[in-house]
Amino acid sequence: MKRNMSDLDRIIRVVVAALFGYLYFGGIVTGTLGIVLVVLGVVFLFTSVISFCPLYTIFKISTFNK
Repeated sequence: MKRNMSDLDRIIRVVVAALFGYLYFGGIVTGTLGIVLVVLGVVFLFTSVISFCPLYTIFKISTFNK
């Protein structure tokens, strides 16, 4: 997997994942929407750690500048 995410992109994803976690575990968003947010948060964290987003590959997008 070739890196296709910039550092700023990774930071934004971590912040959004933390926000989703806060909304769910704080009881602000519950039910199906809460579970969807948690799953998205986990995906955002995982893609941030590996610096690769599969959707970027499909749409031929890269925020990473060498």
